[in-house]
Amino acid sequence: MKAFILPAVLLLFISCKHSEETKDALYSRHLQRKVNLTILHTPAPKDHSQFNLLLLNDGQDMEKLRVRETVDSLYKNGKLQPLVVIGIEAGDRLKEFGVAGKPDYLGRGNKASFYDAFINDELYPFAKKQSGVRKFHSVAITGCSLGGLSAFDIAWNHADKISRAGVFSGSFWWRDKAAEDSSYSDETNRILYAKLKASRKKPQLRYWFYAGAAEEKGDRDKDGIIDVIDDTKDIMALLEKKNLVTGDNMVYRESKTGLHDYTSWRAAFPDFLIWAFGN
Repeated sequence: MKAFILPAVLLLFISCKHSEETKDALYSRHLQRKVNLTILHTPAPKDHSQFNLLLLNDGQDMEKLRVRETVDSLYKNGKLQPLVVIGIEAGDRLKEFGVAGKPDYLGRGNKASFYDAFINDELYPFAKKQSGVRKFHSVAITGCSLGGLSAFDIAWNHADKISRAGVFSGSFWWRDKAAEDSSYSDETNRILYAKLKASRKKPQLRYWFYAGAAEEKGDRDKDGIIDVIDDTKDIMALLEKKNLVTGDNMVYRESKTGLHDYTSWRAAFPDFLIWAFGN
């Protein structure tokens, strides 16, 4: 009989008594580069299928978001289910983040479809193998700013695997025409908004949104409300109009003093984790 050798990360999951953080890397054939990963996990449950998974864009900034301290605190206080967090170190954010298959008017986001494929075809199977599970209890993806736009789009595209999307100050302004163009329209030129409006998909997703009232001065429609809030609420209203959300399947958090920075985002991060993976 051949001996069964457990993956190194899984052995670590079994042996630890406290939350642990490890570094790993995965070569992506879609992105044609090595993707560095930070893997954080709470103590393993007896049944590994009780593990939840959080995929985090901009994993290089996990310390700025204080992911480990927040997860440790919530788990210690019984507010968090068993969780694996994979922080994905960004490559060229302006190329790999965005809406898959639809670059913006400056050609940015032209590799978003490859990043989407990396998450779906390579990272998700890797996460299952390394965590020793056939299927996670639940899977969420989150990100801030352009990483938040990316997280929403990936969740929308792969609702068969991902059930929750967390968006901190999402770049829902992402557009295929300059706002200064006289023919520009919020209805047709905001890329994600137009994609959702035209879509016939009915993904079973839950959404968590955050925006700060002090993030910017921009106000395209001159209604006295900054664009990051307007754009976020427009996405939410469209989801409701298309009957894609009910009850607490969609949550919105707004900070009156919130800036477009990690200080503001990390203040809201515990709320997101409890919403997504709370006991």
